[in-house]
Amino acid sequence: MNNIKQIVKRSGSSFFWGISLLPRAQRNAMYTLYAFFRHIDDVVDGNLEMAEKLEILKAWREEIDNIFDKKAPITDIGRRIYKNCMRFKLPKEEFIRLLDSMSMDLPEPMRAPSLDDLYKYCAGVAGVPGNLSLRVFGCQDENLIKELSLSLGTALQLTNILRDIKEDALAGRVYIPKEFLEKAGIFSNNPETVIIDKNLAIAREELARIAAENFNKAQQLIEKLDKKVKRPVNVIACLYKKYFDLMQKRGWEVISPKPKISRMHKFGLILKAFFK
Repeated sequence: MNNIKQIVKRSGSSFFWGISLLPRAQRNAMYTLYAFFRHIDDVVDGNLEMAEKLEILKAWREEIDNIFDKKAPITDIGRRIYKNCMRFKLPKEEFIRLLDSMSMDLPEPMRAPSLDDLYKYCAGVAGVPGNLSLRVFGCQDENLIKELSLSLGTALQLTNILRDIKEDALAGRVYIPKEFLEKAGIFSNNPETVIIDKNLAIAREELARIAAENFNKAQQLIEKLDKKVKRPVNVIACLYKKYFDLMQKRGWEVISPKPKISRMHKFGLILKAFFK
């Protein structure tokens, strides 16, 4: 488990700071889930041959079947999911939804998806981790889990997209939806063309508007959580909102460098959010 903890910590993810103060059983479950999320992300974004990527994702669907059919998992992460996570009654369909959403970037990377497809993507790659995390944290209200994981997941993923736009373009991806690009007068889905277009800020501002709406909705829902459940969720939400606010303040025409928060400032935000 220490190895998984180090993977999470080295990633520099806000996720680590949101879970590091949890009780041991919840902490171990969250480290395990993060390792799973990170592994799938690395497979999709990595340099493996496409056939191998697809084969690994297929194998993970079989591994999820093993876990939920109470058969012996064959991977280390699968065994840890079975050991550390299943006590929290995590639904199988959420794991499958994550794999389905991550697969939207294969075999070709996403380039100017429809707004509906972008929502679907966000609901999977960020909404699923939120859904599973809320269950581990102790939330039992199904409607609240569904609404909060969707709104906060969308806000967080759109923040990632806005922050990583240059990096994604270099990897051949454009996550800004076609509708917003066309509204800005951009009629290409070529990353090299999109990234240098003088009207890109207009499209990014449209995406930022949706992110802001979802941050606001998520914060209202967070206030409905039990105090112990609320704390780690609030840490993650506040850190991401800070990155979003930094980008908003400097203007959506600026795509690099990516915004940064100093370690001391981050620690202060964490304490404030945790004890809010």
